[in-house]
Amino acid sequence: MNDIAPHGIRFGRIAAMLPVKDIRRAHDFYVGVLGFAKTFENGNPVGFMILKRDDAELHLTLQPGHKAPPFNVAHLMVDDADALHALCEANGRRIIKRLQNKDYGLRAFVFEDPDGNRIDVGQRL
Repeated sequence: MNDIAPHGIRFGRIAAMLPVKDIRRAHDFYVGVLGFAKTFENGNPVGFMILKRDDAELHLTLQPGHKAPPFNVAHLMVDDADALHALCEANGRRIIKRLQNKDYGLRAFVFEDPDGNRIDVGQRL
């Protein structure tokens, strides 16, 4: 795989932007339950926040009228899908697609965060 894309453009990291109705509630879930750390926030009241854990990065944006779409908005690779699945269930998160081994080489499931954003989780088999 080339480090240089067509036209000489090299891409860096990309982070999912999640719209949330209540940024404190989203913060409490991603930081308090999933173990992310807040690395930046902006606004008074806070309207934008960056969260990081390991190689994962999420950007939360306050959108009071947010209505979650009926599709996955982010894909998160982990090293233990079973443990994350159990953590989501223990914290009352709705499981959209049950945990199972997929024919494309991932152990996967989909859950909803507190704002209804669907996160697709995968672990390489």
